[in-house]
Amino acid sequence: MVQVLITMPDSHQDCPEWAIVDLQGSLETRQPVPLGGKFVGDLHFTKQNIPVLIIGHHILYGKIVDLEKPYAVIVKENSPEVDISEERHAENENGASYVVKALIKKKLLFKQRPKPIIANIPKKL
Repeated sequence: MVQVLITMPDSHQDCPEWAIVDLQGSLETRQPVPLGGKFVGDLHFTKQNIPVLIIGHHILYGKIVDLEKPYAVIVKENSPEVDISEERHAENENGASYVVKALIKKKLLFKQRPKPIIANIPKKL
């Protein structure tokens, strides 16, 4: 049995809360390039706390939904100061520990079709 060491912060203030952006459908680009690490759009919130996502010339209105089961964002950290002869090192063979960096309890759900943004074009005199 492999045991995984997970360090939880003492209070929720030490652990930030993140959210998942859930788009219904697919996001297509003109060139078939991966979108990882690229700018996709702007996320704003109205005064009524409604999320608004602007992608190119399209606008999407969403809502904030609580997740049924929360997620934890866990990062693996190697600890070189751990001595091989220590008993707890045997529990985790490679000397790594895991730290919870954030909790995800909500998602921003965008399930409606995007609406085009049309700018006012002044008429020529």
